[in-house]
Amino acid sequence: MELLTAEFFQRALIGGALIAVTAPLMGLFLVLRRLAMIGDTLSHVSIAGVALGFLINVYPVAAGLAFAIAASFAIEALRRTYRTFAELSIAIIMSGGIALASILFTVGRGYNMNVSSYLFGSIYTLDGTDLIVIAAVTAVVLAAVLLLKKELFLLTFEEEAAAVSGLPVRYFNVLISVLAALVISVSIKIVGALLVSALLTIPAACSLALAKSFRQAIALVVIVGEVSVIAGLWIAGIWSQAPGGTIVLVMIAALLLSLAARKIRV
Repeated sequence: MELLTAEFFQRALIGGALIAVTAPLMGLFLVLRRLAMIGDTLSHVSIAGVALGFLINVYPVAAGLAFAIAASFAIEALRRTYRTFAELSIAIIMSGGIALASILFTVGRGYNMNVSSYLFGSIYTLDGTDLIVIAAVTAVVLAAVLLLKKELFLLTFEEEAAAVSGLPVRYFNVLISVLAALVISVSIKIVGALLVSALLTIPAACSLALAKSFRQAIALVVIVGEVSVIAGLWIAGIWSQAPGGTIVLVMIAALLLSLAARKIRV
């Protein structure tokens, strides 16, 4: 119980609970649109922004967020250029992000840059500013999904039909990418850039294994995300383990249980 009274753990629970709603939710849309790898791409670009933020003495999460949003626009532009080979856009932007990050790391060696918490996650170091940014991103994502749920549903499952019906497909494609960029940027301090794609994809995989409808999938993806993050934080806190890695392992355990439950049900 002492753990629950610690301020750092309370901030971790709040930040984790907020991200556990938005990251799996956006991950579900990305997985259904076969863009699961965009999480890795935007997280690597975000790290380049974080490194630049340290160099120029700017709030690192804000710099990473700006880089991720710019990368989301670049991905959509490349996807339109290479329509038949859309995955090329993800590979190109990821390569550019890693290259830029490596250069900035090299430049920052003499500036006491410490980006390890953004690479591997450090949810226990969340401060008030981090929570405000995470809460703002959560509000924006939830508002967009609630207000545009019909359009997003149609775009996710029938993009051609959406275009024929007059829906501005290009606008909504950019919107989804930008929302994903926002979520990924604020998630890297919780689970780390190297693990952020797990937060997007594993709850979605659990949900798709069990859900019988899209509405059920949305509910399940949020439930799996919340339970995994809170349980992972609790286990990591009690046994003094890395919280980001523990959260991901709990998610993998949830996926195995979901697949087992699916086989039993069938």
